[in-house]
Amino acid sequence: MDDPVAFRRTESNGRTATAGVSFKSGLAIGIGSNIFRNTNGVVRIHGKEQLVIEVKPERGLLLTTLDLYNERCIRIAHLRRNVLTLNDSGRFTADVPLGQSLSSVDAPTVLVTDMQSGHVVLEVRMTSEHRVDLTCAKLYSHKGMPVEITPHYCRIGSGTTLFGNIVEARGGPVILD
Repeated sequence: MDDPVAFRRTESNGRTATAGVSFKSGLAIGIGSNIFRNTNGVVRIHGKEQLVIEVKPERGLLLTTLDLYNERCIRIAHLRRNVLTLNDSGRFTADVPLGQSLSSVDAPTVLVTDMQSGHVVLEVRMTSEHRVDLTCAKLYSHKGMPVEITPHYCRIGSGTTLFGNIVEARGGPVILD
C-alpha cells in the first residue's frame, strides 16, 4: 500500500520531468482543465485557506468547507462540512445529494447556489476515490478578487488564468494566486 511510486510533473515550459518518489497518494483535484495531484484537499486563494475538500468514498461522502466573501472582502457565508453555518440573509443554499457510487449519474456532489443571482457559487464532484473536480465556481477571494472556474479554465482576478496545467502538490495545498 505504501510502496514508492514515481510521479511526474509538467514544468512551466510544458516538458514532463520526473520529480521524485511519493510514498502516499493524495487527493487529485481538478480545477477547470487544471489538475493538482497529491494534494491534502486544501485550496488556498491569495494565501488563505478558502476551500477544504474531504472524501469518504466508503460512505459515499464528499465533504466541503468553504468561506464565501463579497467584493468588499467581507465574509458572507461559511459552509462547514456541507452545512451552512453562516449564511447572510439566507442568500445561499447547499445541495448535497448522497451519492451511492462513483458513476457520473449519482457521484457524490456538493452544489452551492446564490439565491440572489441564481448563479452556481461552487460545484464539486467526486469522480473517483482519489479525485475530485471543481467544475464550476463563481466567488470572491478574501481580497475581494473574483474567482471563476469553468470546465475550461480557472481565472483569479483579471491577471491570472490557468488552463491545462498539471501541478504536483506533494501532499500540500492547491495554491491559487
